[in-house]
Amino acid sequence: MTRVVSLFLPSWSTDRLRRKAGDAAPPAEAPLVLIGREGNRRVVLAANAAAVAAGLRPGIPVTKAQVLVPDLIVQDAEPAADVEALDRLATWLLRYAPVVAPDPPDGIIIDSTGADHLHGGEAVMLEGLIGRLAMSGIAARGAIADSWGAAHALARFAARATIIAPERHDASLLEPLPLAALRIDASIVAALRTLGFETIGDILAQPRAPLTLRFGPAIGRRIDQALGDLSEPIDPIRPADLIEVRRSFAEPIGAAETIARYIAKLVDQLCDRLEAAGLGARRLDLICHRVDSRSQAVRVGMATPVRDAKRLTRLLCDKIETIEPGFGIEVMTLAASVAEPIERRQTVSSLIEESVPDVSDLIDTLMNRVGEQALYRLAPVASDVPERSVGRIPAMAADTGAAWPGHWPRPSRLLAHPEQVETVALLPDHPPVSFTWRGVRRRLRRGDGPERVFGEWWKRDAELVAVRDYFRVEDDAGERYWLYRAGDGEDTATGSHRWFIHGVFG
Repeated sequence: MTRVVSLFLPSWSTDRLRRKAGDAAPPAEAPLVLIGREGNRRVVLAANAAAVAAGLRPGIPVTKAQVLVPDLIVQDAEPAADVEALDRLATWLLRYAPVVAPDPPDGIIIDSTGADHLHGGEAVMLEGLIGRLAMSGIAARGAIADSWGAAHALARFAARATIIAPERHDASLLEPLPLAALRIDASIVAALRTLGFETIGDILAQPRAPLTLRFGPAIGRRIDQALGDLSEPIDPIRPADLIEVRRSFAEPIGAAETIARYIAKLVDQLCDRLEAAGLGARRLDLICHRVDSRSQAVRVGMATPVRDAKRLTRLLCDKIETIEPGFGIEVMTLAASVAEPIERRQTVSSLIEESVPDVSDLIDTLMNRVGEQALYRLAPVASDVPERSVGRIPAMAADTGAAWPGHWPRPSRLLAHPEQVETVALLPDHPPVSFTWRGVRRRLRRGDGPERVFGEWWKRDAELVAVRDYFRVEDDAGERYWLYRAGDGEDTATGSHRWFIHGVFG
């Protein structure tokens, strides 16, 4: 099942201008418009959110806009620069899926079929896309649907900023949307409104033939594309330095064994080109172009640069079951969308150097099954606060050389969040005599501490004087726990003096 992501950038031109200006950009709350010429008139071509809130819209004369908003900031539009920047943004978004294309003038279209699981699922992927763009100063709305037309319509006209349509959705999802959501000419939309049609549902309820006779085939074509009855191929953007190989077939192929055989041939060709460039693949994108103008894309990632043809072939062949050949595949392309130099190492006799097991092949297999984000290692972080002293790094990342402090032992199991417990303890420096956790009261035989941990005042003001006193305690059953008191036991400014359990020793 094809799944398509449509990103709508409602203020793309003004956002791009602000990013280009950097610190010299006008304040975000200031109304800003970009102007150009339509014939002999100077009109507004783009407006930021503040200008739209003030009642300005693209198409109104500049003089009228300046009268309506006296403090309006007016700058010249740069349509060519907007298109070029949109292409660059689409190239950057290739990290999410192999098929990405600009959707001018203010959108990006992504075929996410088979790639969403690498990013934690469709919801996580879409949230990450919108969040990354927001952090870069680009306002965005997004939708995921079964077709380009449906995703485009939902991203621009749905009530929510993000929406994920169910798989194999029907026309009822699009019926409440206005006619402009069909991507038909404004003149046709105006004529349909004159006849009393307002929404897509109004059009769907009418016979197709009279509409085609009066307005041409555009309405029917756009409806079929939105419903997925007519294919709408996405022409993906390709970086100039992309290492790519291609195979065309005189007769379309569809059997899994045949696809696997040609995958192996493409991988051999690609590895030859990678070797000539001194590179290894970190990510491979296989795109199968079907005879019905639809595409099937497969993406695999590697934890380290790889140029082993057998290994890459196996990773790609593991994904063959996700390819729907339909009536046949007529073209296959294989690209190393991410390639990095391979570090050359001299082979040393095992009598001199102890060999280290290579688990990268296993890591690659697991990563492509469960997603890159689900596979990680824990590494020390320079922080005295226990929950901040651990970070996640990629499974095959190089050793940072950092180590956890060894002067105080740490529990083998650290709770995700400290849990409050009820205790009986003598303040300020004595460990508890007993504590109650999750409804069970535990009497303690011995305890060690306190180990004082100070707050990190440079992170937030609330930690300026905050402290924690940690104790290692053992109950009557021999179980050992890691408790702490919030505060020094004397000054209430240092903490609430409540007790918490933070870990369990193995």
